[in-house]
Amino acid sequence: MQRPCRITFVFISLFLVSSYGEETGNKVTNIGAIIDVDSRIGKEEKTALEIAVQSFNNDVSNNHNLSLYIQNSRRDPLLAATAAKKLIEEQEVIAIIGLETWEEAALVADIGSRARVPVLSFAAPALITPSRWPFLVTMANGDFEQMKCIAATISSCNWKRVVVIYEDDAFGGDSGKLALLSEALRDVGSEIEYRLVLPPFSSVSNPNEVVQDELIKLFNVQSRVYIVLQSSLPMTIHLFEKAKEIGLVGRDSAWIITDTISNYFDSFNSSVISSMQGILGIKTYHDEGIIKQAMDSDENSPDSLLKNILSSNFTGLSGEIHFQQGKLSHDPILRIVNLIGKSYNELDFWLPGIGFSKNIGYVGNKSADFTGTVIWPDGSKLVPKGWAMPTNKKPMIIGVPARTAFEKFVKVDDGKHPGQKKYDGFCIELFYEVLTVLDYDLIYQFDPHNGTYDELVHKVYNKTYDAAVGDITILANRTTLVEFTQPYAASGLSMIVPVKPESSAWMFLKPFTTKMWFVTGSILIYTMFIVWFLEHQSNPDFRGPWNNQIGTVFWFTFSSIFFAHREKIYSNLTRVVVVVWLFVALILTSSYTASLTSMLTVQRLEPTVTDIEWLKRSNVKIGCDGDSFVRTYLEDVLKFKSYNIENVSSEYNYEGEFKSNHIAAAFLEVPYGKVFLNHYCKKFTTTAPTYTFGGLGFIFQKGSPIARDFSRAILKLSEDGTLISLEQKWFAPSPECSADVTEESKTNSLSIHSFWGLFLISVATSTVCLLLFLAYSLKRYWHHEEENNAGTLSLVDESVWNKAMRVAKCIYKGKVCVRGEVSAAPRVPVIYKWSSQTWDYDRSSSHISMENHEVKSQTESEIGIQLQAHN
Repeated sequence: MQRPCRITFVFISLFLVSSYGEETGNKVTNIGAIIDVDSRIGKEEKTALEIAVQSFNNDVSNNHNLSLYIQNSRRDPLLAATAAKKLIEEQEVIAIIGLETWEEAALVADIGSRARVPVLSFAAPALITPSRWPFLVTMANGDFEQMKCIAATISSCNWKRVVVIYEDDAFGGDSGKLALLSEALRDVGSEIEYRLVLPPFSSVSNPNEVVQDELIKLFNVQSRVYIVLQSSLPMTIHLFEKAKEIGLVGRDSAWIITDTISNYFDSFNSSVISSMQGILGIKTYHDEGIIKQAMDSDENSPDSLLKNILSSNFTGLSGEIHFQQGKLSHDPILRIVNLIGKSYNELDFWLPGIGFSKNIGYVGNKSADFTGTVIWPDGSKLVPKGWAMPTNKKPMIIGVPARTAFEKFVKVDDGKHPGQKKYDGFCIELFYEVLTVLDYDLIYQFDPHNGTYDELVHKVYNKTYDAAVGDITILANRTTLVEFTQPYAASGLSMIVPVKPESSAWMFLKPFTTKMWFVTGSILIYTMFIVWFLEHQSNPDFRGPWNNQIGTVFWFTFSSIFFAHREKIYSNLTRVVVVVWLFVALILTSSYTASLTSMLTVQRLEPTVTDIEWLKRSNVKIGCDGDSFVRTYLEDVLKFKSYNIENVSSEYNYEGEFKSNHIAAAFLEVPYGKVFLNHYCKKFTTTAPTYTFGGLGFIFQKGSPIARDFSRAILKLSEDGTLISLEQKWFAPSPECSADVTEESKTNSLSIHSFWGLFLISVATSTVCLLLFLAYSLKRYWHHEEENNAGTLSLVDESVWNKAMRVAKCIYKGKVCVRGEVSAAPRVPVIYKWSSQTWDYDRSSSHISMENHEVKSQTESEIGIQLQAHN
């Protein structure tokens, strides 16, 4: 027997009804069978039934016999219904077995349910409703798991479009397989591109001619992945023989058949097998087992027979047999097979609810992808493209936009000969570079497209073109129609407006940023305070009324920026502070002068329009490329009025439109805007926010594997620098714009980031000098106190903090403290040089001290006379 699952079912069915006969005590039990006796499968089933009945009747342990009545339905539902009615009314059968098609099973199930006779069917629908046919038991599994298995195989091979072929039955049905397959393919991101429906084999007089005429239609379809859902044995033979003959079984093609056809493998002769080499088939996996059944019942009604059948639990060749809601409760394990030579190789398992697996027992090695090694129809182990690849007879027709606004991207000119075209531009050269990266030769033919870009996209969608090469923007609505490659350039929408010279009465403030000015001023004030603090006790230039002191110290610090200060400095600490400040001032003035000179020398430009909303409120006209999507975008998204949008056909026309004040702004995609500004940088600029899109790319028909190959090639060209080289070649700025970019970089305002180290040095130096001065003054004060208060306990208990505060107060006011009290007379030490000796003059005591000598005088005048006489 060629169909073990059918034989298993026959034995189980007969065993069930025989048990019923034992319970009723009948000597003879009548059962009916409705099959297509004329078909190969029907003949096998008829033989199996007869052998099963004969085997049962020859068993001496049985106390009654089975009587089998077979009716020929010829796969005709009406004949099957008539036969069922005859078996029930005339032969009084207790059950009906068989029914190859669901159309037959549905009609017979209606009759059986009314007569309360169980109907055991070989066919199963996509979805069964037990309440409608309560006496129907389907012994076949549904096709859902099989369709999921096929879809997973399609996904593993990266095929996006498939062609479905099936033989129509006499009632125009496909048993629900097509709907299940379509749903499964959608789940993996693929779709059915074309359905080829073959007429029923019994309805055609010349099947060879009919099949050939139908298959020729497939040459107009791009996909070369064929899924055969259902077909009779003779139709399958004609199908594959003709497909092989006309070249559909070969290079770049893949064929997948369901289990209804793979079950014919053992029935094909060598010529049919040779035409099916390399196809993939789905077969139900049958485990070794024997028929086991244990059923006990005391009820003798038709309902009890149905109940016994539905509650039975067997292990057959196809595994466990258990019923739930009138059908088998479990989905079968499937096996992928590859037809090679005179037999087939078994590849991966398909486990329901799990997926592909290398073996049936261990679930841990499941895989999301089909991993078996397949020998495909062309004898190769490489996965076919699954697509109609171009040939010399049928090259790939590629549309090229001939009406472009920016010729640096794509330019179509007349060639040397009549009717000949010359294609040039960045996009065309990029296409040539991609061809050098592909691992196969792409035979193509350019065709100029004189229309909008949306029309070009639709020409690819409706298969007028196989692909399109050019500056085509990737948009969401376009991706539903065609397949885009990896973008080779970024895209967005920018606003181009004229510029005017920048003029400002505060230009002198531009060299520094606001923060830079603030920090510089703060450092100036801090340095001014430090100089005053260090000098105002010993230097008469920094004494006097407060307004004089402030004016002097401010003048000194500010004039030092220009090295114009004339005041003498007495303290060495002050000299250190001033030296560092002069260095800071030198750097700042040099930087300021250079920056201001650059700003005044290089013309600074500013846009005339900066706000899109102002354009709409002012009701002025704007320009754009009318052949692109930009016009629609301006109307639908940015809400510009249609009558205010002007179509500009060429990049060279924009300048004239601006000069004539016909338009106030132009909206260009970012790549075009860069090209435009590379030549008109002195007259125009871009402003306003940029609206981002998907980039620029090439397009192919939906599901084309060539699009994926182009995407990989573009990525490779981007990684190795070829793409950058092409951009520099085609979009290099003009010499004046190139120089302008360099000059413009020098005119930016200087920020604190360039000077924070210098400022830090200045502040640190001033602070350290201040601390040293305070420490020295405190030390000298304590020494003076110790000398003047020797043996006195009045200051012993005074805290260090109080002492320090009193010293600071004395220094601040320029007075001297005696025994903890502040005297009214100011103490202003004056340093004199005489014979390399230092003199200290105290105004309050008219006292001059010199190392190892002491000279006393009563008045300052006398001291001055003595000093002058000595000099």
